[in-house]
Amino acid sequence: MAKPKTDGRHELRRGARASAVAGALVLFGATAFAAGPNADQATRMYNRITGSPPTAPQLASMMAKSDPVAAALFATQDPSFYNNTVRNLAAPWTNRDQSVFVPLNDYIATVVGMVRDDVPFNTLLSADLVYIGAGSGIPAYSTTNNDMYQTMDTNGVDLSSKSNLVPSPQSALSGIPAAATAGVMTTRAAANAFFMDGTNRRMFRFTMMNHLCNDLQTVMDITRPPDRIRQDVTRSPGGVSTLFLNNCIGCHSGMDPMAQAFAYYQFSYNVTTDPTGAAGQLVYTAGQVQPKYHINNTNFPQGFNTPDDSWVNRWRTGPNYILGWSSSGTGSGNGAKSLGVELESSATFDSCQVTRVFKSVCLRAPSTSTDTSQVASMIASFQTHQYQLRQPFAEAAAYCMGT
Repeated sequence: MAKPKTDGRHELRRGARASAVAGALVLFGATAFAAGPNADQATRMYNRITGSPPTAPQLASMMAKSDPVAAALFATQDPSFYNNTVRNLAAPWTNRDQSVFVPLNDYIATVVGMVRDDVPFNTLLSADLVYIGAGSGIPAYSTTNNDMYQTMDTNGVDLSSKSNLVPSPQSALSGIPAAATAGVMTTRAAANAFFMDGTNRRMFRFTMMNHLCNDLQTVMDITRPPDRIRQDVTRSPGGVSTLFLNNCIGCHSGMDPMAQAFAYYQFSYNVTTDPTGAAGQLVYTAGQVQPKYHINNTNFPQGFNTPDDSWVNRWRTGPNYILGWSSSGTGSGNGAKSLGVELESSATFDSCQVTRVFKSVCLRAPSTSTDTSQVASMIASFQTHQYQLRQPFAEAAAYCMGT
């Protein structure tokens, strides 16, 4: 874990003594400020965070803050930050098309609730947690439909209200044991998108894309041993063994040993009457490997025959060591929850969240050495502030507020 940032007040005092120039001081690539934002800066920050301009009282409150980060944190109290900005950030994570144009669901609602309540975001892939609707006219949470969230959408329920969107143990609603819950990975929406059909490799791939900002092509490593690659992967695709050795092995040798964590999960639905799985539900079969792990087992009978949900991270060594796996983990375990801890404890997980926030607020990717230093500082601050995702939103807004 990166070393936490030191208190910037001493540096500000020292900088003020060294220079009579008022305004911003650049320290270690981040921006420290001697005063609150002016009207133009405050308006820009509010727009970037909420998608709408501030009212006159809101603008005055921001300008009265001691520094721009505090002013930006004030802006995160606006309901639009949760109903629009955070929701739109999370929506593409919940579907295979990575579209923002999807109905509210338990995955999106859980991300919004975690940000609103400052729940440590590094529990996103492991917590026994789901956020549900409350209040009159809202259907009960269901494991077989999205009616609760669709009704909330239709009624325009304010997700920023703690009386409208409340946390609940996921295990209490889903019937899945607490030890088998894995944060957003075991929400109904995620199961519908990523455990439906296939071989459960999709869940691993999209989790990497959504929360470690790496698709499989960027983490290919043909130097890992192939002994945990399943039987459905032919070792001579098209009759060419070199294609497997120089391509297929690069993804499967790392992915298959980790996707084994999902061996007991399936999204059950009626393919004939319900092809989209609108009435389907997540099923967990403790101790029993789902049949999908054994499909096409004649493609290479000598391949790995999945016996349980034990997983191992072969990427802790080799080129993907650079992903920054935590020294507190062992690199192996059983089930989705422990794999979620492995992924969310990596340095790349932290970098992914912060960089994505930077892009959302600054409307561009980090492109300069100063940007890179700013992102590094935001990552350290994210960790220091107990992984509260509002913090990088505020710091990015302050950095990109203009002069």
